[in-house]
Amino acid sequence: MILAASTDLARGQTAFSLAFHICFAVFGVGLPWLLLYTERRWIRTGDPVWLALTRRWARAFAVLFAVGAVSGTVLSFEFGLLWPAFMARYGGALGLSFTLEGFAFFIEAIFIGLYLYGWKRLSPRAHWLTMFPIAIAGTLSTLFIITANAWMNVPRGVREVGGRVVSAEPLAPFLSPATPAQVIHMLLAALMCTGGAVAGVYAVGMLRGRRDAYHRRGLRVGLVTVLACAPLQAVVGDWAARVVAAQQPLKLAAMEALYQTRSHAPLTLGGIYDDATGEVRHGIEIPDLLSLMTGWSRDHMVTGLAAVPPEQRPNALLVHLAFDTMVALGTALVGLAVAVAVVAARRRRRGVRPTLPTGRGWLLAASATGPASMIAMLAGWEVTEGGRQPWIVYGRMLVTDAVTHSPGLGWAFGGTLLLYLGLATALVLILRRMATGGPTYEATPEAADAVPQAERDRNEAGRDNEAGRNKAGRGEAVPAEPARSAGVER
Repeated sequence: MILAASTDLARGQTAFSLAFHICFAVFGVGLPWLLLYTERRWIRTGDPVWLALTRRWARAFAVLFAVGAVSGTVLSFEFGLLWPAFMARYGGALGLSFTLEGFAFFIEAIFIGLYLYGWKRLSPRAHWLTMFPIAIAGTLSTLFIITANAWMNVPRGVREVGGRVVSAEPLAPFLSPATPAQVIHMLLAALMCTGGAVAGVYAVGMLRGRRDAYHRRGLRVGLVTVLACAPLQAVVGDWAARVVAAQQPLKLAAMEALYQTRSHAPLTLGGIYDDATGEVRHGIEIPDLLSLMTGWSRDHMVTGLAAVPPEQRPNALLVHLAFDTMVALGTALVGLAVAVAVVAARRRRRGVRPTLPTGRGWLLAASATGPASMIAMLAGWEVTEGGRQPWIVYGRMLVTDAVTHSPGLGWAFGGTLLLYLGLATALVLILRRMATGGPTYEATPEAADAVPQAERDRNEAGRDNEAGRNKAGRGEAVPAEPARSAGVER
């Protein structure tokens, strides 16, 4: 009874900490790549709108990185404090991944300092270049952590005798069959969450009547990011599911709520899994499709939950609901990507600007991409972690064998909740304060001096020629010397 309570508390605290941390960690992966794009556009054009976007996103990134660093530190301590037997046995196998992730984090932190304090101390190009180590380190940090998780799902490179590890390959996490698909799946999810959040912020602003160049460009960058990644994510997700089918058949059975091992296995959409009867209520079954998808044949045998005793089965109700949620939201985002691409292509052929649709319905859909991406990502983590239960290392170590027996887990869980509540409150207040007042477009001296004059002249001449061609195409008079404004594109 005490062990069950300890296990539930430790699992609950770890799950909550992971969910909280991952919501901020994704911005450490995605935002640096968007900042590289917007700052490069400012350097090339001298347009203060791109500078305004870069500066505001950089400040938001600094705050999100700080919160992610705190929550990530708590999560790293929880591995040793809540799961000491796991770390004692398999720490040697995962040590390289955790060490490299620590190096990547410190590199990222150092260059974030250079980036934030280098606006007036570095040349524009040098300042822009400092973002490259941040982007690369953030991506590598995610890669190293996901390799550890992939190894927990499909362990390789470890030899055990009598329940003790006698040899472990340092590169074992990188050699797991689950690593490539999981890493790419998570990196795309991070880009989608970042792009969706950015698109959502500017879509809401445009719905409130702020249709200036600042909001249009912010929406375009975010929306293109999330919608470009959505179809790729569907392909990688299918790849990851095939790896699960080959390496973790019980996880696949929970994802698809399949009770009996059988050929001609159906694919079940939706529905509520009943653990008592092994049936799915209110679901839609597509005959033979699961066998076809996993083995390219209707006669392919798919393992069901009944293949193992009840105590060795994952919670199929939660895993199936989470999997359906992830797939449904991902499919909706792919559909939105296709619709936006078709409409944008038609507008481009007709010469309509902007090419991205900005009607109220489209903006409402764009504003939903952020929450949809985040919920899909969290649902995916529930599938990954919940589908591995009751194992902490699949097929090798049970969760109940890894948990701590120390008292006071309830107090630790409560303290963690209070810490995260404080962090979330501070984050909301800071971001709200940063968002007030709107962007500043004035041509500051640093903006004027940052870009070489010859490059600015070329870009301005190109924009003038393009504006003249557009006006001539519409039958409008083209002035000999078009008036320029130091402010915003209207």
